[in-house]
Amino acid sequence: MVQEALPAPPPMIEVASVTKSYAGVPAVDDVTFTVQPGEVVGFLGPNGAGKSTLLKLIATWHGPDSGTVKVAGFDTRAEPLEVRRRLGYLPEHNAQWENMLVDDYLGFIGRVHGLGAARLAERAAWVVERCELGAVLHKRIHQCSKGFRQRIGVAAALIHDPPVLILDEPTHGLDPLQVVAFRDFVREVAKQPGAEKAVLFSSHILAEVTAISDRILMIQAGKLVFDQPTAELVQRAAREGVELEELVLREVRA
Repeated sequence: MVQEALPAPPPMIEVASVTKSYAGVPAVDDVTFTVQPGEVVGFLGPNGAGKSTLLKLIATWHGPDSGTVKVAGFDTRAEPLEVRRRLGYLPEHNAQWENMLVDDYLGFIGRVHGLGAARLAERAAWVVERCELGAVLHKRIHQCSKGFRQRIGVAAALIHDPPVLILDEPTHGLDPLQVVAFRDFVREVAKQPGAEKAVLFSSHILAEVTAISDRILMIQAGKLVFDQPTAELVQRAAREGVELEELVLREVRA
């Protein structure tokens, strides 16, 4: 008997025909894509292309002018609180309460997300270990380096163990060794057996996106101009004897 293939799980991020304008100028223009559980998707584009705007739409910071955005099946306009319960978000400008101690800050964020004492202690221990925050745990945030502050932001985004993770320029401020460790960390978090997360992260750096992502999206002037699996691109570049960056730029310009 031929076993039927199991249906694909529903996407954790659904962006459908989304448009957002400011003062009549479109920042996001009719964009559509999905991100599945366990999938790491890299989001490329030059400054001003619309990356951060689109991530803010997914994170419920703004509402689309038209189209729909859903996270874990919940509409960002109709059910924003349900979306936020299931979403970890590291914005490009990582605002924090600078006078708080790092451990107090993480505890505060966990309680905002409704974690009880036992679960908060468990999750706080996990993010402190995985984000390597032990050295600064009892420092005030303003006393921490830029790299540590970025790691604190990632820990805060993960404290409630959300199924969807949105990271806007997550390696900004990290040194080269920290960047490599962060790549491995993101892949591990996304691929946890039985607890897979959908991860969407933005970057200016193609090599960084290639090293982490299962799929690459590119946005230019608010329009999604590129959406392809990373492995297929790497194989094509090898067959054609060109650098991956050259192949991607050629595809975008086609």
